[in-house]
Amino acid sequence: MGTRWIFDGHIAGIGTATGLRAVVGVWQRSPFGSFADVMVQLPSGQRLLLAPTEEVAGFISATYSFDEVTVVDVNALLAEGLLTVDAGPFRLRAGIGGRTLLGSALKAVPRRLAVHTAWLRAISPVAAMLSPGARTSGTAGSGRLEYYGVSDLHHISSAVVSWEGVDAGALAHIRPGVTFGFSSVPPRPSLARVCTTVVVPASDPL
Repeated sequence: MGTRWIFDGHIAGIGTATGLRAVVGVWQRSPFGSFADVMVQLPSGQRLLLAPTEEVAGFISATYSFDEVTVVDVNALLAEGLLTVDAGPFRLRAGIGGRTLLGSALKAVPRRLAVHTAWLRAISPVAAMLSPGARTSGTAGSGRLEYYGVSDLHHISSAVVSWEGVDAGALAHIRPGVTFGFSSVPPRPSLARVCTTVVVPASDPL
C-alpha cells in the first residue's frame, strides 16, 4: 500500500498578465512541520520550485516536474484576508475575496468525508467537469498517488506579483494551465483549503 504523507493547509493559484503563473502551498501541518513552497511557471514555460529546505525540495521535486529547484527562505503569511509571500525572486501580496459557488458546495460536505481518499477517487471526474483543470485523485511522479481534498474555495480578488524585482503584471486567469504534473488549479485565481495525501510506494527510497 505504501506510506501516506498528509499535507494540511492552503493552495493559492495565481496568474498574471505577463504570463507568469504560480502555485503557492501554505501548509499548517505536514511531515515536515509548518512550511510554505512556491511553484512558478515563467512565460517561457520554464518550471521552477522554490522550497525552504533540501528535504522539502527533494520530496516535492520527486512528486512533480521542474526544470529548476532552488532552496530559499520562503516566508508566507495568510491572515485577515491577505496572503503575502516572500521567496527569493518571487514576491506576492494577494487579497482574498468571497467564497465561490463551488466553495459553498464544498463547505456542505463533512470534512472527514471531503478528505477521504475513496471519496476523492469517486468524485474526481465530477471535479474535472465543475472546475476545468482540477483533479481530486491521480498519479504523481515516482509512482506516487495523490489525492486533493478541497473543503473551501475563495476567489483571489487582487494581487501584486513580482519576479526578480520586476512587476509581473495585473492579476489574470491561469492560462495556459501549469504543467508541474498532477498539481493543478482552477483557471481563475483562487485560494483553496486543502488536505493533500501523497501515497509513497514501499519501493520509493525517498
